[in-house]
Amino acid sequence: MNDLKIVSDYHLGDIKKFDRYKENLILIDDKVISYTTHVATIKRSELIQWKNWSQTTQKHINYVAKELGLKLIRP
Repeated sequence: MNDLKIVSDYHLGDIKKFDRYKENLILIDDKVISYTTHVATIKRSELIQWKNWSQTTQKHINYVAKELGLKLIRP
């Protein structure tokens, strides 16, 4: 079985990197990923934060909300 074929058929979705925090912050479809953790989700014009995170991750979430003009909803 060719493992490369399986990997190449897998679709991650639309991926966006931001101007800041390029190494540790990405948006995949509607999911905000900080380091390797899904930390918030975009719903309509809001950014829903799942729980309280570390100071660095909170900076990432705040930055995404500001950059995309979303209202941040915190727990």
